[in-house]
Order: sequence, then C-alpha cells, then structure tokens
Amino acid sequence: MIRFLLRFIGLLLLALAFIFLVYDGTKSIADQRLYVTKVAEVWATLHEGSLTQVRPALEGLAPWLWDPLAASVLNAPACLVLVIVGTVLVLLGRKRRPLIGYAR
Repeated sequence: MIRFLLRFIGLLLLALAFIFLVYDGTKSIADQRLYVTKVAEVWATLHEGSLTQVRPALEGLAPWLWDPLAASVLNAPACLVLVIVGTVLVLLGRKRRPLIGYAR
C-alpha cells in the first residue's frame, strides 16, 4: 500500500513537472524570452503566508538550513525540483527484484 502511494505521488509530481515545462516553454516561445518558473513563485501563488513563516523557522533550527539549502531550492526551476522529487518517490516505491539463486 505504501509503495503504491509513493509511486502514485511520484508519477503525479512527474506529470506536474511536465506541465510546468510546457507552461514555461509556451510562455518563452510566445514572448521570445526565456521564462523559468521558480519554486518560490509557485509556493507564493499557492500559500504566501507559509512561505514567509518558513525562513524564521529554519533559521531558528539551524542557520545553515536557510542560506545554502532552502534558498537554493526555492530559486531552482519548479520543473527540475518536481522531476527530482518525483523520481526519488517512484524509485522508493518500485517493487523489489526477486532474488535469483537464493533459497528463501
């Protein structure tokens, strides 16, 4: 059940990454400029209040969590982050290969 859920969420994230890639591509072609949707923009669109609360929370835990780690993830392209997270979830949810030559 957990493997199915991990694969399902991973595939949804991969589909969402493809949607963002198409969105950025069509916007770039239409305006003849390169547009890249960042994670911070998507998060601010969905729920801006939680985005402003994350920085003090992470700096309170450990200052190094915000500056190199969270800031770089928030400035990364949304399709890239979604592809990475989706791929990791699909790989975690895959079925294990049967062992050949071992008696169980």
